[in-house]
Amino acid sequence: MEIRELLAGKRNCACGRDHLCPIDAVVIGKGACESLGRLTEGYSKILVVADRNTYAVGGRQVCGQLGKKAYDVLVYDDAGVLVPNEAAIARLRSHLRADADLIVGIGSGVINDLCKHVSFEAGLPYFIVATAPSMDGYASKGAALILDGMKVTLNAAVPKAIIADENILKNAPFEMIQAGYGDIIGKYSCLNDWKLSHLVNGEYLCEYVMNATYEAVEKTVALADGLKRREPEAVCALMEALVAVGILMAYVGNSRPASGSEHHLSHYFEIVGILRGEPYYPHGIDVCYSAIETAKLREALLAMPAPVPHSEKHDAARYESEIRRIYGTLAPEVLALQKKQGWYETDRIPVYREKWEEIRRVLADAPDSARMLELTERIGLHYPEFRQFYGDAKIADALLYAKDLKDRYTVLWMYYDLTV
Repeated sequence: MEIRELLAGKRNCACGRDHLCPIDAVVIGKGACESLGRLTEGYSKILVVADRNTYAVGGRQVCGQLGKKAYDVLVYDDAGVLVPNEAAIARLRSHLRADADLIVGIGSGVINDLCKHVSFEAGLPYFIVATAPSMDGYASKGAALILDGMKVTLNAAVPKAIIADENILKNAPFEMIQAGYGDIIGKYSCLNDWKLSHLVNGEYLCEYVMNATYEAVEKTVALADGLKRREPEAVCALMEALVAVGILMAYVGNSRPASGSEHHLSHYFEIVGILRGEPYYPHGIDVCYSAIETAKLREALLAMPAPVPHSEKHDAARYESEIRRIYGTLAPEVLALQKKQGWYETDRIPVYREKWEEIRRVLADAPDSARMLELTERIGLHYPEFRQFYGDAKIADALLYAKDLKDRYTVLWMYYDLTV
């Protein structure tokens, strides 16, 4: 589906909702940055936000287009990875003048989330100038932040404009291109989770949004060779797919079309990495690898002729001990979230038994692990390296306890209910 169709929205959808998109402009292609002057007509007090890497690749070009309309340029010069935490948010707020009328971010995931969050707080519009086709959050309503050590997604506003210049995108670090491809390929997993929760829990599902997301995924699968060659058409097509998925998230008001069990595993590796000072892959790369792991879980469940729960009842004391072992200082928040959800006290076995054949059909509808491995290899990612990087113990912990970071039902819960 073309971006222009998605920008127009869809009223009277068969799901019973109107799907609207408040983004004014998406400009992807050669010379896209040159549109900034036109798009910022009517604004006179603009705060530009970047990190040292993104400013180096796009800062001068953007500031040249904005001229005197840009009253300040905030460049995060943090060594290492910029984390979207309280300190980063406070720094952005401190540069926001009372008379500011627009924020323009230059970057990808973290810069976009910081600008999205602070602009929403301040009631200001924001633009994002994308520096890499690395993730699907450019057009979404959610801002992914790390607050009190916890990975959270807060409601925010979509950007008024997304600008992605071909010359900047194609020269992005290749692991960021891999990450964007991986983020899209992971939708095979999360869309299956969405269908599973719709069947098990009666969760809202929109077939229009789901099918449009599948379309974006299928287009991306065909891009791998061109992406490895940094072909401008392929890189821009990947960017279009990422923006399309973001708009589809905005349609339903949450990240369900784009984030499921594979994202929960990715968030686990990131959060635990930050807590322990251990390395982790870029988000989309972790998503891509994790989609292989979730495919294996579906295969294990499909091998069961009937849903037989494991013999052990939930041991609250043992569970708390494990959560404290894994999450350390973050454990109280994780425990509080699951206490609020009450899912450990919910008996889902009767539903599994009643709907097992339907559940099996849903599980079988996702690509198997061999197919996911093939798609991962296409972009130059090698699954054995992922297994070696994190190790069997850490991955086993993730399969059991990544689900506890979120309030969303996925195949990880069914895996826990039936096989652990």
